[in-house]
Amino acid sequence: MTKEFIIEAVGYLGSFLVLVSFLMTSVVKLRIVNTIGSVIFMIYAVIIHSYPTAVMNFFLVLINLHFLWKSRKPDEQLDLIRLEKDDRLLKYLLEYYDKDIQTCFPSISYDLNDANRIYVVSIEGKPAGITLGRLEGDSMNLLLDYSIPAYRDFSIGEYLLEKYRQEGIKRLTYSGPAENHVAYLSRLGFTEQDGRYVREL
Repeated sequence: MTKEFIIEAVGYLGSFLVLVSFLMTSVVKLRIVNTIGSVIFMIYAVIIHSYPTAVMNFFLVLINLHFLWKSRKPDEQLDLIRLEKDDRLLKYLLEYYDKDIQTCFPSISYDLNDANRIYVVSIEGKPAGITLGRLEGDSMNLLLDYSIPAYRDFSIGEYLLEKYRQEGIKRLTYSGPAENHVAYLSRLGFTEQDGRYVREL
């Protein structure tokens, strides 16, 4: 294995990772893989003395790190919007993401008429999550707690818990399909009680 072969392999690896990153649905994962690929390609560019390419990749790394740092502080980017059940945006989002919702929550069944608390979470103006809930007193039963694929690595759940507290909600319950979400529910502090998940706020 020659030195030239190893150098070329480094260049191809960096290019491959940058290209693969653009196939990822998660914004955070895209940034992480793109950063790794850009660092490798920057090293390759320095080795072959292609300094304009190295400088470009250096700034790509800085841009990615900036956005990754912002994703660690989602409260600065998130907004919670309360909607009514006949809202056209809500109906559009539920129809548009219906296939993914069914994939995330196999056999889920919810009725908008049962929901009296409907929220859309936005990140910098773009829809990132949908919550349907039934509020009774200070307890809310979650009928749907869905995050759009690109934003699942943003801490939307923690953000929602704080917003629910601010709205006077003291207890959350969830009794829908949970096989794909046990780790998520556990991370948010839900405990299983009599076949449903409960979180005291």
